[in-house]
Amino acid sequence: MATAGVQVAGVTKSFGDVEVLHGVSMTVPAGGTLALLGPSGCGKTTLLRIIAGLEQADAGTVTVGHAVLTDGRRMVPPERRHVGMVFQDWALFPHLSVAANVAYGLRRLPGEEARRRVADALAMVGLSALADRAPETLSGGQQQRIALARAIAPRPAVLLLDEPFSNLDAALRGQVRTEVHQLLTKLGVTTMFVTHDQEEAFVLGDTVAVVRDGAVVQQAPPTEVYARPADAWVARFVGDANLVPGHASGLTASTALGIVPLDAERSGPVEVLIRPESLALSLDTDGSARVELVEFYGHDTVSLVRVGDEVLRVRTPGAPLAHRDERVRLTYSGPSAAVAYVRRPAAAQ
Repeated sequence: MATAGVQVAGVTKSFGDVEVLHGVSMTVPAGGTLALLGPSGCGKTTLLRIIAGLEQADAGTVTVGHAVLTDGRRMVPPERRHVGMVFQDWALFPHLSVAANVAYGLRRLPGEEARRRVADALAMVGLSALADRAPETLSGGQQQRIALARAIAPRPAVLLLDEPFSNLDAALRGQVRTEVHQLLTKLGVTTMFVTHDQEEAFVLGDTVAVVRDGAVVQQAPPTEVYARPADAWVARFVGDANLVPGHASGLTASTALGIVPLDAERSGPVEVLIRPESLALSLDTDGSARVELVEFYGHDTVSLVRVGDEVLRVRTPGAPLAHRDERVRLTYSGPSAAVAYVRRPAAAQ
């Protein structure tokens, strides 16, 4: 299966008077996986549909490999883009068998070649034994794999997935996500997928592009997005975030937790990003902090702890270290240099 990189440059799109995409630019290397992560209505799916050729961009270019698919003046039809797409609702044909659904995009191929590709695609997703079944007789996870097999059967250069696991229940979602992750790794095809789930984006994406209000606000590997988010909004969106008020002077900030080292020089009022796992909690009857709530998840515990006017989330491994209303001591135990943002009114974030 051939693969190619994707380059999006300055793409804009409006529906009526509403501008949905504002000059979006991003690059996905050949064989890479990019997660488009953002809240509902931010323009993620519209961008995916423009890359697939299902929507026309108002301006900007989309390039796959060396082929310009959209440049504001022309638009290569979807069937000539070598781009496969898995829709959010899977879009399976209920009157066709599993094999016929997978074969739908292979109608231009000779019969024997089409049958071979269907067999190969079904084998890749582990559904060979169900080729003659009707999709409606199969589980949600199996239907999701049919849609994936149909997308990969034409051997696309790029694979697009729109909220691929949103129709699965919580118990099945993790299992199917792992199966798809293993398959994408095996295929090595350039992949872009849309999600509003931070965990999903971090697990599947080599790179994460965080989208807000029709613009990419950060594109980086998951570890960097989590550890060094571009702004306070991204910090909150991609995981639990304590934004602790402080006063910065050079490479340190004075906070309710004491002095915290910073990653860059700052001066004046700041908000210091402290993830819940970057706080150490210990029982201390004379401590200045008090536990207000405890949430035990089995593998770890999240405690809501009040320190002065702030209520901070603290994540510790295993069973709770303290219970509600107990006095504790909190100390910073995170990275050697924390990220800080210039403090702004909440409405500006």
